[in-house]
Amino acid sequence: MIVDCATYLDGHRTTGPADFSDALDAVRAAGDGFVWIGLFEPTAEEFEHVTAEFGLHPLAVEDVVTSHQRPKLDVYDDSVFMVVKTVGHHGNGQPISVGEVMVILGDAYVMTVRRGRDSPLKNLRAGLEKQPELLREGPAAVLYAVFDLVVDSYLDVAGALQDDLDELEATVFAPGRTTGLAEQIYAFKRQVVAFRRGTLPLAEPARRLSGQAAPAWPSAWVPFVPDGLRPYFRDVADHLAKVNEAVDGLDRLLTDILSANLAQVSVQQNSDMRKISAWAALAAVPTMIAGIYGMNFEHMWELRQPWGYPAAVGVMAVVCLFLHRVFKRSGWL
Repeated sequence: MIVDCATYLDGHRTTGPADFSDALDAVRAAGDGFVWIGLFEPTAEEFEHVTAEFGLHPLAVEDVVTSHQRPKLDVYDDSVFMVVKTVGHHGNGQPISVGEVMVILGDAYVMTVRRGRDSPLKNLRAGLEKQPELLREGPAAVLYAVFDLVVDSYLDVAGALQDDLDELEATVFAPGRTTGLAEQIYAFKRQVVAFRRGTLPLAEPARRLSGQAAPAWPSAWVPFVPDGLRPYFRDVADHLAKVNEAVDGLDRLLTDILSANLAQVSVQQNSDMRKISAWAALAAVPTMIAGIYGMNFEHMWELRQPWGYPAAVGVMAVVCLFLHRVFKRSGWL
């Protein structure tokens, strides 16, 4: 579904041809400006019409139609194709949601394809149209704006996950709470892994777009990106590095919390085993004495004395009280 299609000249939105094919021909003939077309979850049939008009590379078309792509940056002869993952945090114990935005950049056009309801790009066009000095840099300005907005949303999600992790950590170390926490920690770790899958692969595209990878790897140079935008992409790369550091910190802390929880469970189990062993020892003494006197032999010590039974019970009680005191002092009870 085509959400919007507009022509931009000298950084301003203009009233151009309604048909995006005619608009693209007009800006190419003028040698200035670009066409920005935005799509939301297009079907294969809808995107086929766009493909025919823009002459997109077959591999880029396949990636757009297939969706659920790994974040990446592909450079073709006449276009640049980039995929970024969008991440939404809803709180209330709900898992994060993951969508994606695909950007196809050409000589006089830029195409954005959104998938997922939690995309942060709903107001991107309106905000970018208030910055004509940025739009004058050409269609790559849209790529920068998309990349920057998504990475900024990563910072917000990382902060929200850190708050959730602080609450989980307080729960783990709360006294008397050890059961059922391993499942919560593991579920949280899965969210962090899903978050990492969206942020970590973008480190290399960020370096390429900022020009930092070009001296060592000439083939990494990205076309259609003017030098004036390279510092902007370097700023995005810095923010992305902060996000990846935050995600690594969350993952390490989760691993430590899980280890601490398992240690707590082990300590609790050892404590329970000590208590069970202590009570078993207390029960063993009267069981042994009662077992001996229950063998019904004729010649047994004090068997026919009137005080024999009270003496046996008294010995049981004294030994049990002595053992109980010993176990209590040692912390087993």
